[in-house]
Amino acid sequence: MGEEVKLHGMWASPFSRRVELALKLKAIPYQYIEEDLSNKTPSLLRYNPVHKKVPVLVHNDKPVTESMVIIEYMDETWENNPFLPRDPYERAMARFYAKFIDDKLLPTLAKLGQTAGKEKEETIEEIHEQLKVLEDELKGKQFFGGQRIGYLDIVAMILVWLHLTGSITGQKVLSTEKFPLIYEWIERVMKMEVVNECLIPEEKRQDWIQLAQRAPKSASN
Repeated sequence: MGEEVKLHGMWASPFSRRVELALKLKAIPYQYIEEDLSNKTPSLLRYNPVHKKVPVLVHNDKPVTESMVIIEYMDETWENNPFLPRDPYERAMARFYAKFIDDKLLPTLAKLGQTAGKEKEETIEEIHEQLKVLEDELKGKQFFGGQRIGYLDIVAMILVWLHLTGSITGQKVLSTEKFPLIYEWIERVMKMEVVNECLIPEEKRQDWIQLAQRAPKSASN
């Protein structure tokens, strides 16, 4: 059966990049369509008329939206290299911590650039508390998914982006001393060629930081 897979994304969106990583881990051939979020294509508006966001995966002309929904759809559609554990409890926990990252950690990180003084210190403390939850989840594991990269690892790639941001700006909220297991995990995944293919190129990272600081929250998910 012929498969036509397209991904509408945006180069600076960590949500688009996580779907790209999932596609590459599954070795799914796909066409990538870069979106200008200030001038969205008619196709994006047609395929995602409700939210008008990236990423959108289009599989045989059927659109699937929201990055975590897309990754689960892929895992159910293409059974090779499964992302989610087979055990129902472990699968539920992977979804729980993925939702924790998107619903708790990401909004707190977004506040960081909008605060100063004592409020900024409180925000950093909140981030550290949330990172501690993920640090504990890595105990005794090579990856969040266990012995190999899985669903939660793909969602947690925002930690790699956080590490890269700190290296560029000098504002390191993620330290080796506080979070050694997260740092070991970052080093481990950054040695994977497929992960590096889905990171923003080094020469564009400064542009990405500036764009992220002024981008609307609704740009992607």
